[in-house]
Amino acid sequence: MRPKKTRWVKCAPGQRCFKPRCKPLSKLQGVLISLDEFEAIRLADLEGLKQVAAATLMHVSRPTFSRIVASARKKIADGLVNIKVIKIEGGCCKIIKGRKLK
Repeated sequence: MRPKKTRWVKCAPGQRCFKPRCKPLSKLQGVLISLDEFEAIRLADLEGLKQVAAATLMHVSRPTFSRIVASARKKIADGLVNIKVIKIEGGCCKIIKGRKLK
């Protein structure tokens, strides 16, 4: 398997874990979302960007962006439907702060 290309993200999430209040943490399973998946969700769903524009901002191809966002959506749905902790961490990302991505 070839190594992943570094993905560019605008900012790291401030809160890195989302936990359901209905169960204690010790009784919950978790879902891990990487920073690049978090950024893909932010760009596609929150900012409403088209996949081509979002892929350009992350410095990946459009098909790669599509796979990243599909993976993130599946993990988030799993966390919400199956009452799991959603953690955001890791990934092969370069965090860009204080300037606009090109």
